[in-house]
Amino acid sequence: MTDIDHVGIDQADGWSRPAGVEGSFEPNDAPPAYTPPPPTVSPEDRASFGRPAGAGEFDPPPGERMPARHGVSQPPLPPEAEAAYGRTAGGGDGFDAAPGTRIRPAGRRAQSPWWKLDAQRDPWRDPGSPAWLGRPAVLAGGELEQLAPEDDEELDENAETAAEHEPEAKLASVRVGRFGLSTLLLVLVVALVAGAIGGGAGFWLARRGSGLTNPDSKLIKVGTAANRPPGSVSDIAKRVSPAVVSIDITTASEQGTGSGVVIDGAGYILTNNHVVSPVATQSGSMLVTFSDSSTAPAKIVGRDTLTDLAVIKVDKSGLSVASLGDSAKLAVGDPVIAIGSPLGLRGTVTAGIVSALNRPVHLSGEQSDTNAVIDAIQTDAAINPGNSGGALVDAQGAVIGINSAIAALPSSSGDQNGNIGLGFAIPVNSARTIAEELIHNGKAVHASIGLSTRAVTDGTRQGAYVVQATPGGPGANAGIKAGDVITVADSNLVTSGDELTVVVQAHKPGDTIKLRYYRGGQAIDVNVTLGSV
Repeated sequence: MTDIDHVGIDQADGWSRPAGVEGSFEPNDAPPAYTPPPPTVSPEDRASFGRPAGAGEFDPPPGERMPARHGVSQPPLPPEAEAAYGRTAGGGDGFDAAPGTRIRPAGRRAQSPWWKLDAQRDPWRDPGSPAWLGRPAVLAGGELEQLAPEDDEELDENAETAAEHEPEAKLASVRVGRFGLSTLLLVLVVALVAGAIGGGAGFWLARRGSGLTNPDSKLIKVGTAANRPPGSVSDIAKRVSPAVVSIDITTASEQGTGSGVVIDGAGYILTNNHVVSPVATQSGSMLVTFSDSSTAPAKIVGRDTLTDLAVIKVDKSGLSVASLGDSAKLAVGDPVIAIGSPLGLRGTVTAGIVSALNRPVHLSGEQSDTNAVIDAIQTDAAINPGNSGGALVDAQGAVIGINSAIAALPSSSGDQNGNIGLGFAIPVNSARTIAEELIHNGKAVHASIGLSTRAVTDGTRQGAYVVQATPGGPGANAGIKAGDVITVADSNLVTSGDELTVVVQAHKPGDTIKLRYYRGGQAIDVNVTLGSV
């Protein structure tokens, strides 16, 4: 057959061999096929990634895809690892239980839940079991199984059968664990019944079950009214509390709370000078709060630094006015109550007795210009910061003192202490006189003796040592000099400078008092006409 038997005549004429040309069109001197040079590998890469010396091919022999399961040689363990982790002597093959243990041999029911009956045949429990490469895990019957090498042929033979039944297998696996509607309804009914029974049992146990509660129990109510006779603390507090107010002061640098007593229906309120002095010495304001919680701003009418008293005024009508009593009629042991705003707690009432009378107390403070000596009423009624300016009331409901100070124990922290059962009030007889002067004139005038004194004793007697006598003053004009010791004033023993001040302040300017003083061991009596300050 020629090369052109399968083409047409026209094509044969165009593609036939030229006349006189014989042989193949293949070139006789064709160049040899190109063979690329072997890759160049550096000595460093060859040392890191090359085949180890003496090692053969890494591919398995032809027809074998993995090493045999059994007979794989294991390198010997170091003696230390063998002693620490090796199989114990006499332990048998695999993981046999040690003799005398509670784990029974295979074939009988094991006592330990962690020991399977086929534990001896479980390669995962035998550290001497060889390792091999197996096929990937396959899903058979809903479980993952790992096939050993000898199972490969069986898997190949059953592949077609598994593929034919794959839809049915998938459907069967979907149906596994599927709940029917009837099962779901049954579960819901059981849950509802159980909840109803549990709730009913809980309710019954809560009402009856413990035996400690009784829902039918009723406590007896006494119909007798509380005993609040006239003159009781509750009766006095009810009558006097509307006349006691709370005073809140605000300045650029501080805020504070004090108390006050309404002494006149025109809006005049008596309080302490140290309560309002921050407003007087700085730019500030005052707000008065009454027992009915109504409020009104207040202004200072006048204040007296030598008695620690002040009068302020509010523009408010219908005020409850306190009754002022007679402090000269008090006796030690008389019952009294204190009303005010201790620690900012408005309308607080505390009760006690008169602990002492005519107690000289020097009043002064770092945040006030007060420098006073008062002839105080001492009481054990609880008085705390904020009570200042409030009322001390007797058993008749009359104000007999203006609460002003408390005795405090020394404090290392410098904080102000609270009540320790020693409070002091300005007698109302002195407060009334000063209040009238402040309302009339905006200031008060006091008697002066013109002497600066301090307490002194010679071991047997005490007195007021004259530190300085003001030239041209009442004391100097009477012949008293620095170094003299005053022991008596108007028949009252004088044991300190504060006691002398109390006697002087009980008089008016122009009054004459009789003094006894010592100079060089000689007693001298002299009359002194008081001046004013």
